[in-house]
This record gives sequence, C-alpha cells and structure tokens, in this order.
Amino acid sequence: MRNEASSSNNSNSRGETVVADWYTCRSTCGYCKTSGRKTSIVHGLLASSVTVDDYQDMLDRGWRRSGCFLYKPNMKKTCCPSYTIRLKASDFVPSKEQRRVSRRLQRFLEGTLYSKNSVDFVEDPSNHHDSLSSTKMDSLSCNNEEKNKAEQILHYLSVQIDNAVHMSIEGGIFPSSIELPKASVKMVSQAKRKLLVEGMENLLYSSNIAFQMAATLRRAQLVEEELQQIQVLREKTQDNGPSPKVIAEKLASSLNQLIENSGFTIRACNGHLNFYSAMNQSSSDGTIQISAISEESSDVNNKGRCMKNSPEHPQGNRHRLQIHLKRSSFDPQEYALYRKYQIEVHNEKPDKVNESSYRRFLVDTPLVFVPPSGDATVPPCGFGSFHQQYLIDDQLVAVGVIDILPRCLSSKYLFWDPDFAFLSLGNYSALQEINWVRENQVHCPPLEYYYLGYYIHSCRKMRYKAAYRPSELLCPLRYQWVPYDIARPLLDKKPYVVLTDFAGLQNKEPSSPSVSANLMELQNDDIGHEHLNNVLMDYDEEMLEPKSETYDDTSESETSGFNVGIEGDITNILIGLNGSRVRYKDVQQFFDPFEKRSLESQLHRYLKVVGADLSKRMVYSL
Repeated sequence: MRNEASSSNNSNSRGETVVADWYTCRSTCGYCKTSGRKTSIVHGLLASSVTVDDYQDMLDRGWRRSGCFLYKPNMKKTCCPSYTIRLKASDFVPSKEQRRVSRRLQRFLEGTLYSKNSVDFVEDPSNHHDSLSSTKMDSLSCNNEEKNKAEQILHYLSVQIDNAVHMSIEGGIFPSSIELPKASVKMVSQAKRKLLVEGMENLLYSSNIAFQMAATLRRAQLVEEELQQIQVLREKTQDNGPSPKVIAEKLASSLNQLIENSGFTIRACNGHLNFYSAMNQSSSDGTIQISAISEESSDVNNKGRCMKNSPEHPQGNRHRLQIHLKRSSFDPQEYALYRKYQIEVHNEKPDKVNESSYRRFLVDTPLVFVPPSGDATVPPCGFGSFHQQYLIDDQLVAVGVIDILPRCLSSKYLFWDPDFAFLSLGNYSALQEINWVRENQVHCPPLEYYYLGYYIHSCRKMRYKAAYRPSELLCPLRYQWVPYDIARPLLDKKPYVVLTDFAGLQNKEPSSPSVSANLMELQNDDIGHEHLNNVLMDYDEEMLEPKSETYDDTSESETSGFNVGIEGDITNILIGLNGSRVRYKDVQQFFDPFEKRSLESQLHRYLKVVGADLSKRMVYSL
C-alpha cells in the first residue's frame, strides 16, 4: 500500500532517502587518552540511499557519514563532545599562517623551494630527536634565497619549542586540558644585539612564548575558580600559576635535549627563550649555517663544500599543479596513496590497511547524485560525493574526499603523500575547498558554506579548525548556529554546553578574551586536516540495544507518551514495509501488542535523533 506522501516522494527527481536503524554504537574514543575505555557513543543509521537535500538537513542536526554509515554523537554521554563547525566562505579571512602556506606552495611551483634538501628538517614536528645532517646543512648554505632560508630556520625553531611544550605536557609539567599557544620565534637584529650586554653578540633568535603560556595558564586558573564558585580570588601571587621565568627555564631544558646537535645553544633569560650561535657562525643578516654533522657522512672535514641540488628537483625547475574533481569511485592510484599515508603517517599495520576497508570508508556513498541542471540551482559538477585529486607534475600527491550539497561543501577526509609533507597539503586543500565554494556560489547562490566536520574543543589537535574564521558551532540541543568567539569561553569551562542558552553574551563584555592571534596562527598542522569529518568506523563495533541506552537529553513530556507533542508524534513517520512506503499511523493496528511496543520504542528514538521534518520525508526501513 502507498499513500499520497510516498508517491510524491518517489516522483522527486533527486530520489529518496532509505535508512535502517543501527541502534547505538560504543567505540574507543580516538581523541582523548582514555585508552581501552569505550567512551565514544553515537547513534547510527545504515543508509542504502540518501538525497543531498536530506543529508544537508542531517548535517544541520549534527550528523555525519562514514561511507554508508550515518552517525551522530550522543553529546551528553560521549567523553569528547563533537560540535559541527562551519564557515561562510564569503566571510573567510585567511590568517598569516594560512597565507604563508599558499606562498610556500607557490614558491615550490616556481622552483624556488625544494622538497628534500632544504626543508625536511623543519617540517617534521613529530620527530622529537631530530638532528640535522650535513647534507641538509650544505643544501641550506647553498640556497640563494636568503629570506627563504631564514624563514625555514624560524619555523624549525618554532616547531621545536612546540615539541618541548608537548613533552612537558606528557611529563605532567603543564596541564593537558588547556590549549597552550603556539610558539613564534623572531630574529634579533644586529642593531639590537649591539645594544645588549657584552656576550650577547651571538644572540640570533628569541621567543616570548613563556609569557603567553603564563597568561594562558592564569586565565585557565581563573576559569577553574569560577567553575568551583570561589567568591574571592586567591591573593597570593604564587597561586596564579608558574611565572614566565619558570616556564622558560623548563622549556630551555627540554629544548637543549631536542636540538642538541643543531648548532644552537638555548638559554632562558627573564622569561625569554634565546637562541645563540654555538660556533659564532652568524652572518650580518642573522642567518646561520646549521653545524650539526651526520655520523654517517664521510665528508665531515670538507668544510665549505657546496652540495649540488638533487637532480630530482634542480634549481629553477618549475612544477605544475593540477586539481581534478571526479565523482567518488575506486581508483587504484588513490588506494595506493591512501595505503602509504595510513602506514607512514598514522603508523597503521600494513595488514590492517586493505582495499575493502578503504572502499567502505572513502569510496562507498549513499548520496544520490544530482547532475548539473543548467540553471542556478545546481553547480556545474552536480551534487553528490566527490574525490578532489591534487597532482604535481602528473604525480598524485593528495586526495580530498568531499560531499557537495545544496548549501555547502562538506569536507570528509584528506590523505596525502608523506614525501610532500613540507607543502602542508592539509591546510592548502582546505583553502582550495573554501575558494571552490566562493567560485561556485556564482552558479548556485544557496551554496555558501564550508563544513569542516566536527570540532572537539577537548582535543588539542582538533582546535586548528577554529583558525578558519569566522566559524560557527551548532548548538547540540536547538540546532542553531552560534559564533565560535561566543562558544569558546563556554567550552573552556565544560565540554558539553547548550550554546544557544548563552547567545545573549554577544552583547556583553566577554569574561574571557576572544581567540587571540597567537592561538589562531597555528603552525602547519596537517595531522588534523585529514580528520575534518570523521575517523574510520567499522560496522563490527559493539552494538547496543535501545533499551540499554537511556537518553537523558529526552524531556519528560517526550518519554511520557509516544504521541504527545510535535517531537513525540511518531504517527507520521514514513516507514518502508514489504516494499511499500506508508505512515506508521496507517499500519499501527496491524502489529500485535509486543511488536507494537518494541517498534514504537524504536521509532521514538529515531524521531528524537532525526527530527520531525526528516522523519516524514525519509523512509525508515523495517
């Protein structure tokens, strides 16, 4: 049997959405340190087909997809609440670091930035014991781009300071729950060195990160006191957190271990981190020749020898970048790159990375493709799931997996060639996707947003998403968008917040400062962008029956009766039964009492997580 609603649904040129309940999933959280504890809780639906209009509305209710599996976190119960984050592309203002990423890739394409010899040593922040080989030293000294060389050294030192901060956090010196600012290092000019005391003539670089960290820790302590409802702030200065001097001394100790063979000596001076040339090799412009020597080199005594550029990237050799957008499908080249990326970047065991899991995660899609219509309602590529390929000199170096929907481009995943990590392809692809939205809004005016997936404030590595400004977070209860600058001080206090309850704070003086430039000028953190949407979710995760999960975010009126109120009315849910599309109210009398109780419990939970409007349009398959 079919009713008029179902027939109109089938006549829709964009298809129909058909889902089956996957109940509630528990999995080990991949974002916090609760290793072994299954604390990530999501509600899941397995979709055989989803229209782009329905999926757009699901995104705006906090849903995402992993292949054909649709899921939504239980925000109150999961250990790391995941807020949907989006950016209006036309309002995007790139930060200094984001502009630097674009300039770096442009220099590479022009042949003035080289992939191996000149930058590898500054682009691997995960290596805590990096020492610079003589080959890298010689290549750096031979680089005619002095400005580029100085920038590389500044970035290298900044990354090493961040590594020292990370080591200190792991060692319990600094709290892991507080987002500490990223380091910045500045060159000390020759004129300023002359004004300093004797013995400072070989001072090359300095950082004031300790002052920024001390201020951040003090603000965090004030927030903690407010949470504990302390009426009077402590008056003793020693209770206000460590001083910049103490922080600088701790970081200097860690840094001397990290870069002991780099040719620098590091000393803390009144809260500043100072970098000195260990061998007085400074030049008039403040740049130096890194003096670390590889033990494996047989030419350690050939000082002044100039290494030739690698024939793979000769000086002045230009490169060609191509970006291709194609519909989601299996591509052997893409799979080979994905496998290399998972093994080398994420340390996956080779036997765990297989073609079937790749297809299920990044190729399979339930989205019904909508071809271009020639009018202003669909972009030239159409709507659906796509892979955006990045090729340098015809070599595939990165793939962005995206969904293009009526109102947004939703970024799902990115994987890239580890050999090209120095180009920060994660950040670069995000900038390209934002530009794509801007360009295609001309063809499709409603398409104006860039969705970055989930923002997890309690996970430090995920906070880079807020650097794409001005962004908004989705309220987990009322599904309204709240500016990030309003949400951030609330999330600093506790991980789960009904954001719209505090929207009025926008017109009040904030109790905690907005996102500072220091926090937003994130370094080239490509370890985050590949997780813009989700992590790989296997279908064999532990499944929980509905009765084993209590939904404490369900109101009393909704639990007192299934047919009470708009949100509680399950009678208009469209269900698929024996090949037909029917409303539950038209068939409820055909179920026996036991089946009816079980089904109504199931439908009520489904209505709660998808909402009344979607439950009337989507087909809930029994």
